[in-house]
Amino acid sequence: MIITSLENEKVKFYESLKQKKVRDSKNIFLVEGAHLVLEAHKKGLIEELILEKDEVFPIDIPKEKIVYVSDNILKKISSAVTPQKVMAVCKKPKESDELGEKILILDNVQDPGNVGTIIRSACAFNIDTVVFSPNSCDLYNPKTVRATQGMFFHMNCIRREIIPVLKKIKEAEIPVYGTLVGYGDSVKSIEEEGKKRFALVVGNEGNGVEEEITKLCDKNLYIDTNSNVESLNVAIATSILLYELGSK
Repeated sequence: MIITSLENEKVKFYESLKQKKVRDSKNIFLVEGAHLVLEAHKKGLIEELILEKDEVFPIDIPKEKIVYVSDNILKKISSAVTPQKVMAVCKKPKESDELGEKILILDNVQDPGNVGTIIRSACAFNIDTVVFSPNSCDLYNPKTVRATQGMFFHMNCIRREIIPVLKKIKEAEIPVYGTLVGYGDSVKSIEEEGKKRFALVVGNEGNGVEEEITKLCDKNLYIDTNSNVESLNVAIATSILLYELGSK
């Protein structure tokens, strides 16, 4: 059976997943494209596999979980400019309060593309947990999901109030590094011992890290650049900082 009607209840439901309130209430979200679907499948998170009619996608999944739709349906439910022929409804990965020893904290980071890039870098440089402040971009925003290239499936990503998390980190005697433009300590000054365990806080694209949070940081780091550049994009800056703090 192939769904062709835009008024079909399943189609309406898929389209509703573009809204954060629906994603949150149902604890599910939509992924688009073969790569993201494969990453979700590896983690056993697929609830329904959505395929364009006649499309074959070689993963082991019960037939009753496969839904075939026409191309006009894909265009309707997709958030991308060019709809993919493979999509999936997925459960959100389980969260853990076990933060690990390398923690990245996002304080009011708003842009979905920035957040996605940050997640990819966090995965590349062995971050254990990414903490989203309540006012940061939604991880399951379709643009964010695409920008992560599925790397969030391999990390612990949680949304929490930052100050209680920082207090927990400091109780564990893990150094907390904030980020400031142009002053504080150069990231290159951090010695090897300070790279073994750390929490790094990065801030809003326009305003940086909130002052109340900055006061809780043990050090504030900056990246050495020439005098022509006042600041770097938050995703680029975070990637550089994570690299400098060590990829081992």
